[in-house]
Amino acid sequence: MRLATVRHGDGTRAAVGDDAGWVLLEETDAQRLFSAPDWRERAEEALRDPARSTVDEGAFATPVPRPAKIFCCGLNYRDHIAETGRPVPEFPTLFAKFADTLTGPFDEIIVHDTDRVDWEAELAVVIGAEVHRADREQASAAILGYAVANDVSMRDWQQRTLQWLQGKAFDATNPLGPWLVTADEIEPKDGLRITCAVNGVIMQDGDTAELVFDAADLVAYVSQITVLRPGDIVLTGTPGGVALGMDDPRWLRDGDVVTTAVDGIGELRNTIRFE
Repeated sequence: MRLATVRHGDGTRAAVGDDAGWVLLEETDAQRLFSAPDWRERAEEALRDPARSTVDEGAFATPVPRPAKIFCCGLNYRDHIAETGRPVPEFPTLFAKFADTLTGPFDEIIVHDTDRVDWEAELAVVIGAEVHRADREQASAAILGYAVANDVSMRDWQQRTLQWLQGKAFDATNPLGPWLVTADEIEPKDGLRITCAVNGVIMQDGDTAELVFDAADLVAYVSQITVLRPGDIVLTGTPGGVALGMDDPRWLRDGDVVTTAVDGIGELRNTIRFE
């Protein structure tokens, strides 16, 4: 099933859906919905109702608005590692982001004080159960589902120091969505095509089977450091084809439209604006 947060009236509502459409629930967002112990039974009951709603794409908000923790893995696709000229890592290369970096799947991304804005298509993992010091099997069981993300990066800020955070933490620059697909519906380890296009031109074209550390690996690894709870997010890295890896980088410009997709999950489409 799909779980979404939909802008409705003066606020938002949780929604559950499938190919037939959407049912709005009483919770204000998907995170409040799946944090309840009986959420799955209620969602499945809602989907038995044949009456469905259509939702305009602009109404979709980021499905998980309040993650306590966002962990990201850099250098995790073999082709991206190759384009950076670095060796395949022995351990995940981790950094953190904040909830304020998230924005909607079709919202404009507004940036400032930068001229090296890059795209990074990502598969996002959303945690659905508390998990701490887990093995791979326990980590896999704690995954609620998957979404599409783009870790839009300000490379000039990122490269000011050896620490990446400052280039990754601009507010409202990380689209996530358009919804979550629950983990019982999909297995990224089997291989899902992941792409990013700029103004319709494919720049990244990868496969989640090429991840060095897959979703369960990353959740298990991060859980050795800190407890993960429902709503926490792990971004799994980006495939080759980013501007940073080009001999003559083509950075994003004002008005560029970035389309990010993962087969079996969905698509984001965001226009870049410079202040």
